Amino acid sequence: MKNQRIFPGIILIGFGAYFLLQQTGLSFFQQISTWPTLIIIVGAAFLGQGYLAKDYEAVLPGVIMAGFGLQFYLAGRVSFWPPNHIGMLILIISIGFFLRFQKTGSGLFQAFLFLILSVMLLFYDKIAGYFGLLQNGMSFIWKFWPALLIVVGIYFLLKRKK
Repeated sequence: MKNQRIFPGIILIGFGAYFLLQQTGLSFFQQISTWPTLIIIVGAAFLGQGYLAKDYEAVLPGVIMAGFGLQFYLAGRVSFWPPNHIGMLILIISIGFFLRFQKTGSGLFQAFLFLILSVMLLFYDKIAGYFGLLQNGMSFIWKFWPALLIVVGIYFLLKRKK
């Protein structure tokens, strides 16, 4: 990290405010006094480090942690928030890669890869119904599509750089 004061500063302010408000016993804060709030604080510290200190590699973990915290906090509490944890978590990772790409110029392939995977997971029922995969005998292939992810991952691990 380039500027070492922003990340710990935000962490200390955020955790201090969290624990201070927790001790006051305010009814409003009791509703948001959960472990996802702590994850959001750490994510905000990474985002602060990324954008304020221009340490853009910290943007990805910041988006992931803040997004995961929001997902775990909002799922089931807000009617419009999708309840699909896996699809949303992968979408958050994709957003993190897109934001990092915006500042560093790297990670665009991973951003699109995670975006496609998240769309498949979030809209699985609609995609399967649209293509009629369950009705025409392709359900066996559709059932094992994660194996394709494993094969592609092994390819990337073993691929030699030219």
